[in-house]
Amino acid sequence: MGNFNLSRNRIVALTIFALLFMVIFAGRLIQVQVINAGDYKIRAVDEMENIRSIPAKRGDITDINGVTFARSVAAINIVVDQTQISDPARVAAFAAPILQLPVAQVQEAITGKLRYSMVLPNAQPAIWRALVDAMANHNAGLTSREIDKRIIGFFAERGYVRDYPSGSLLASLIGFVRNDGVGATGLESSLNSKLVGTPGRYSYAAAAGAEIPGSQSEIVSAQKGTSIRLTIDRDVQWVASKAISDAVRKSRALSGTVIVMDPKTGHILAHATAPTFDPNNTKKLSLDLMRNPSVQDVYEPGSTGKVMTLAAALEEKKITPTTVFSVPYALKRSDAVFRDHEPHPLQHLTSTGILAVSSNTGSIKIGELMSNDTLHSYLSKFGIGKSTGSGLPGESAGIFHPVKSWSGTSAPTIAFGHGYSVTAMQATSVFATIANNGVRVSPTVIAGTSDASGNFTPAQSRTSEKVLSPEVAAQVRLMMESVVSASGTAPSAAIPGYRVAGKTGTAERYNDNCRCYSGYTASFIGFAPADKPAYVINVTIQNPQGMHWGGALGGPVFKEVMSFVLQSRHISPTNTEIKPVALTQADLKKNSRFVSKASGQ
Repeated sequence: MGNFNLSRNRIVALTIFALLFMVIFAGRLIQVQVINAGDYKIRAVDEMENIRSIPAKRGDITDINGVTFARSVAAINIVVDQTQISDPARVAAFAAPILQLPVAQVQEAITGKLRYSMVLPNAQPAIWRALVDAMANHNAGLTSREIDKRIIGFFAERGYVRDYPSGSLLASLIGFVRNDGVGATGLESSLNSKLVGTPGRYSYAAAAGAEIPGSQSEIVSAQKGTSIRLTIDRDVQWVASKAISDAVRKSRALSGTVIVMDPKTGHILAHATAPTFDPNNTKKLSLDLMRNPSVQDVYEPGSTGKVMTLAAALEEKKITPTTVFSVPYALKRSDAVFRDHEPHPLQHLTSTGILAVSSNTGSIKIGELMSNDTLHSYLSKFGIGKSTGSGLPGESAGIFHPVKSWSGTSAPTIAFGHGYSVTAMQATSVFATIANNGVRVSPTVIAGTSDASGNFTPAQSRTSEKVLSPEVAAQVRLMMESVVSASGTAPSAAIPGYRVAGKTGTAERYNDNCRCYSGYTASFIGFAPADKPAYVINVTIQNPQGMHWGGALGGPVFKEVMSFVLQSRHISPTNTEIKPVALTQADLKKNSRFVSKASGQ
């Protein structure tokens, strides 16, 4: 009986041991074949030499509606294993005409001891087929004794080439990609780390150095880069691009920019520049054309800057829209004499009248009602001297000196829009602040991103800062409507049926080459409908020849683009009554027609 119990205990123990062994074995098997299968596969193939990279597809760049501006299309890279080529000079002479490359360039690429060397990136499929056929025909004609004369070692590698379906339409903003797949300029450069994706790897078996067909095995899949959805509307962009290109050509200007912005969200609907370039063909592209002038080029705003002076004085309760000033043609301050753009006798203009006719001397008088520190603080709150936060590469903060470095002529100069420099994006943001009831929202061209699976993530809301009270912003908008009236400097910007507000600017242009002023910057910035602004448009033209007034050059471009935007976005006229503000002291005496609250200056 005792022996029976002992045997039974041994059987149970052996059974338990066997079960434990099987559990451990099964667990290890699961770990190797399931849990860590990928790691073991990678470690195994890492010990082999026959591994190549799988290029990752770069993310797309689209407009707000999904229309593609930049995409990656399949291409072929022709590479070579240099160790298989015994006579580089002979092989180069054979292959160069087929590859349509200089013999010396091919010989350099195929000479050496590298197992991988690029010969022709982004080759057309027809070129690779022609090379394969030529090598096959050549090798087929050789005898067994002439094996050393065979031409081998060339391989096709899958890749991608960047394509821009819209050509030059948005080139200065998007930029382009270098031959090595790295963003060179524009958003392609600044967002390169998001767009680029993650390469994969595959292993292959080789015979005589060549891949054996069907032996390829993917180790790690390539991961497509993040796609970027812009706030740009391609249709609005097309209209803006055509309008500014025509204006630059007709005025024989150096360049021009149009920016269309939603003041409430900061979204940029159009970003047009002229001249531009084709990102599909950048071999002879100049450095100047690679720049994004809307955020990289700075200029003195001129009279468009006067709206900040008047807005500050209104906010500080130094003036009302109908405060009357005695406005001379010339005014001496410190050691300088400042003048209006055209001679005139002493005028008695209201604050609104000073804005309407764009008087320099009148703006100086308004600016003098505030301390230098106060004037400086308001321009700073409007964003002068600071980056707009657009995130665009190379953005300049402009030039705005601190009060402690001002001279005796700084304050009067700054009051009428000179003595500091802005970018077109900054100037657009100033007017968007007035349009948005005094709240400055940072501009952006990014609506959101999509991952490799197509999951869209909206961009974060833009930062905002209160600059003016809603009441003062409304006053400034009403005053700015006088600019596009028959008595203002930009009647050409008026749009039938809509209330339009804006401001012209004609500033002397600083030339870095001679360190002097030569030429002009002509601009018009405005919004519509004036009493309920939906969109802001900035038209800036650099160094026009002949006629150089901002109203004459920028007004018609504004009208063309804004008319399309209002119609395409189904923005109806507000049909509110326009109550014109008195422009002169004489108008105040006819107060039946005008808003007539005044104090004397």
